[in-house]
Amino acid sequence: MQLILLVTLTMCAFAGNSILNRLGVGQMGMDPMSFAVIRVIAGAVTLVVLVQMRRGTLVLTGAARWGGALTLAIYMLGFSWAYLTLGAGLGALILFAVVQLVMFVFALWRGQAVPVMRWIGAAVAMAGLVLLLWPAGAVQVPLAGALSMGVAGAAWAGYTLLGQGERDALSGTAANFLICVPLVLPGLFLAGPGLSVGGILTAVAAGAVTSGLGYALWYRVLPALPTTLAAIIQLSVPVIAVAAGIVLLGEPLTLKFATSGALVLGGIALSLLVRSSTSR
Repeated sequence: MQLILLVTLTMCAFAGNSILNRLGVGQMGMDPMSFAVIRVIAGAVTLVVLVQMRRGTLVLTGAARWGGALTLAIYMLGFSWAYLTLGAGLGALILFAVVQLVMFVFALWRGQAVPVMRWIGAAVAMAGLVLLLWPAGAVQVPLAGALSMGVAGAAWAGYTLLGQGERDALSGTAANFLICVPLVLPGLFLAGPGLSVGGILTAVAAGAVTSGLGYALWYRVLPALPTTLAAIIQLSVPVIAVAAGIVLLGEPLTLKFATSGALVLGGIALSLLVRSSTSR
């Protein structure tokens, strides 16, 4: 029960990232690249302060640590760069599809058994996500934006996989964010002129809370989750984000959302029916 609550809180934090990004970039005119850089800096400051308050230590060396920082930087910059040309719905669909693909391929490559019900659950949840996020009307897919989002999805999958071996979630995430800061700073050269007080505050909130603390919590629960289940659970994030938009931003509740949400959550429930040690 504790694990379920922590995972739910983590997915809500991820959805909060999406909402804050929509507010800062979509409604407050913040440039996406500037938003990403401020988000990383705010996350690094918050996490390092928490580690110091806990009298913990930051390990800034080692292949795994630099791998975590590099995949985080690629995800942050790739995600932001993609949204300069890619629609939000299609971008999220590409992101989560790539995350599923990379994590399932990794599990199979490592010889991890995947229960049949988990395959079925993944297919049902992905179908629901397609229904939820597929754009209306004619679909145009900018090649550069799609490739950038695909790279971001692969990087996030890598960041997640590295988290399965993290022994100290808070210190590890703090070190990842701290090393990530100089890696994302060049993104400012690609940034446009969009800056606003509200956008900056939104980016700081996203970095400090929904990203920094949310990612630390993700690293906290990942060692207890089978690889493929960790992939499927993340499909709930767009559903939570849209639901929050309905409640907080006054967006309309539609039959399409109700149907797709039921498919995604139902698929996740199916994937939970079989949990064995061999599926890790």
